[in-house]
Amino acid sequence: MSGRGPKRELAEKIAGEITLSDDPGATLRKWRTDFDISQTDLAAELDVSSSVISDYESGRRESPGIGVVGRLVEGLLTIDERRGGERIRQYGRVLSAGFESDVVYDLREYATSIPLARLYDDLEATEVTAGSTDRVSGHTVIDSIEAITRLSSEEFFRLYGQSTNRVLVFTGVTRGESPLVALRVVNPTPNAVILHGIEEADLWDHAADLARIDGYSLAVTNAPLDDMLEYLVSLE
Repeated sequence: MSGRGPKRELAEKIAGEITLSDDPGATLRKWRTDFDISQTDLAAELDVSSSVISDYESGRRESPGIGVVGRLVEGLLTIDERRGGERIRQYGRVLSAGFESDVVYDLREYATSIPLARLYDDLEATEVTAGSTDRVSGHTVIDSIEAITRLSSEEFFRLYGQSTNRVLVFTGVTRGESPLVALRVVNPTPNAVILHGIEEADLWDHAADLARIDGYSLAVTNAPLDDMLEYLVSLE
């Protein structure tokens, strides 16, 4: 893999995480499932039996050395490229926006705007407060704790990509107070905000009021994160 493009950057990130992990097998499994690649498909790509991949992931086989890790990573990326390269492109978008993938899960613009109501339905989201728009042109999905603790207000604004006409999804939310207060220091705000991991009954008492004051649609969802990301990354 030559050059310093997204594929090379992603390969180095995955290899580094596996090599330095206290549990390399679990880290390999995390990346394999993130790529939506089965043990069987990865084994076939590397011309080994499925039990080899299973043994590495379970810790039954000695932790893979650098050479083996390199082959495993190359296998994941090759399969992704053969499928159209969606995960590599996803990482490239996040990288080009200047973020780490543990802060921003996905950031993209749509070819055409889509109805916000449809997006909410597909994400099993309940609208708490209506905003001033009924369509969005993109989305950004972030880890709420990592974003709030690590990003400056300027970096936070870059989460909007090309336009604020998007839905900003905060994951790992418990009450919603921290992300909504953080949004108050960023001007302007996105047109829609989804708080993920929370039921409406557990929402911070002042959340709806802040959304109304700042004019954005606010919704909550407790849908499985992997399912939500799988749907969102399919939008173009």
